[in-house]
Amino acid sequence: MSWEQVYEQWINEENIPENLKNELKDLKEDPEKCEDAFYAPLEFGTAGMRGILGAGINRMNIFTIRQATEGLARFMDAEGAETKKRGVAIAYDSRHMSPEFAMEAAKTLANHGIPAYVFESLRPTPELSFAVRHLNAFSGIMITASHNPAAYNGYKVYGADGGQMPPADADALTKYVREVENPLKVAVLADDQAKESDLITIIGEEVDAAYLKEIKTVTINQELINEMGKELKLVYTPLHGTGKMLGEKALRQAGFEKFVLVPEQAIADPDFTTVKSPNPEEHSAFEYAIRLGEKEDADLLIATDPDADRLGAAVRLPNGEYQVLTGNQLGSIMIQYILEAHKQAGTLPENAVVLKSIVSSELATAITEKYNTKMVDVLTGFKFIAEKIEQYEEDKSQTFMFGFEESYGYLVKSFVRDKDAIQALVLLAEVAAFYKKQGKTLYDGLQDIFKEYGYYEEKTISVTLSGIEGSEKIKALMKKFREEAPTSFADTKVTQTEDFKELTRTSAEGKVEVLTTPPSDVLKYFLEDGSWIAIRPSGTEPKIKFYLATKAASQTEANQKINNFEQAVNALTK
Repeated sequence: MSWEQVYEQWINEENIPENLKNELKDLKEDPEKCEDAFYAPLEFGTAGMRGILGAGINRMNIFTIRQATEGLARFMDAEGAETKKRGVAIAYDSRHMSPEFAMEAAKTLANHGIPAYVFESLRPTPELSFAVRHLNAFSGIMITASHNPAAYNGYKVYGADGGQMPPADADALTKYVREVENPLKVAVLADDQAKESDLITIIGEEVDAAYLKEIKTVTINQELINEMGKELKLVYTPLHGTGKMLGEKALRQAGFEKFVLVPEQAIADPDFTTVKSPNPEEHSAFEYAIRLGEKEDADLLIATDPDADRLGAAVRLPNGEYQVLTGNQLGSIMIQYILEAHKQAGTLPENAVVLKSIVSSELATAITEKYNTKMVDVLTGFKFIAEKIEQYEEDKSQTFMFGFEESYGYLVKSFVRDKDAIQALVLLAEVAAFYKKQGKTLYDGLQDIFKEYGYYEEKTISVTLSGIEGSEKIKALMKKFREEAPTSFADTKVTQTEDFKELTRTSAEGKVEVLTTPPSDVLKYFLEDGSWIAIRPSGTEPKIKFYLATKAASQTEANQKINNFEQAVNALTK
């Protein structure tokens, strides 16, 4: 069926809500936009789906939500009655249509006789991950577009372990979703039936209390917080999202008293009025926090993204200004503290393990080596960290200490199986208290780490290529790098290339080894000076990402290397 025919199907559908009907009429006046909305279904992949809100099969709306949930319901039907009985936990963030999408998902499940446990109001993604395990549900649905701009929303599916579904389960689910040919015809429970149905249960306070009880275990040195919690000055911004309620309670529960919320950004706002992008990776997201930090003379500024799974921070420099740290720097600071604190307390297990993604800093690996702790690299996507945690809990081979991705995602304790900014918020405050007791800031702590391990520098370049044309450009770029494999970057020779799609590791001399990870569209180049460069399309956004990493004897030298590699990458992508 052509996109024009699908459009006609939608415009002639009687049950289209008025807002979507009006948008469909407007689309008819703009053929290019209309084609983009209808040329292909919104891609449902291993991380669920994410897209622009609006009418069409390539947009986020109640019908694409129903289609995805119908696929999940059929998947559960096939698993049998016991699976269906366990039900699905559902949470949502502060975005436009999030509450409505959550209820549409619940009504679709209920139509199959599957119980749905829906949070009473917005909640962070990590609490949804926790709730799946806490309620012994078979699955979880999180309505969120994470840190995307206000025009987006999304739908993430979780497995029974509380992690996003691993590839095998996700592929099986995706098959069921794609078999739902017409999202307009998916049956759901009527609104009046939904209100009376015992298949839809509203949850909230009891799960909050259970989650916050587990958050207490994140604290390593309570005596330190008892001493310094009244002294540490902290500014926290939830960037108009879900982090406020639990973040505030978690800090206070741990013993931190001198924290202030950025008032303008403590309000849940689907338009994210005060920021261009509600992304703690972006320095501009800290504008209001920096202003308040200067006024309060704060030691540390922390921001969480709208669904509170990612955390960013800015530290005070010797001149009183604030510098936003990278995700790699924050991860390394937290690893150093966790391992040292447990070593001092005599509680560092002999089989301790830290997990990170293949595109995250090797500084973290250098730190783990000092503490005789194993570092395991996994593919990008926190589900792969969750898979490893599950494996270690079953075979008792390793004790999980920390997991992180360079894109500002961290997990301290495994009662959650996804990135958890609330856990990271509490831990980072403890780390800042540790340095403050010594008369230092987190910036000073980072400099101490560099002096000991070397000056590591990383940079991520994200190139946005939207729409049909953008999707084709991303595929063409990946094809180009595979077929015209670079032998050097900035006059630095490539010694080894890893292709995670073809599962090969190839040396400069042509020797080929087999990689044992699941396949993924990632290329990683190792250079003769110890630097590395990786390339991958984003799994959730219309972007291609380039990861640059190096190590040098000084910060100046490390920065210069990164600049040279960036110029080389830019030249190759033209």
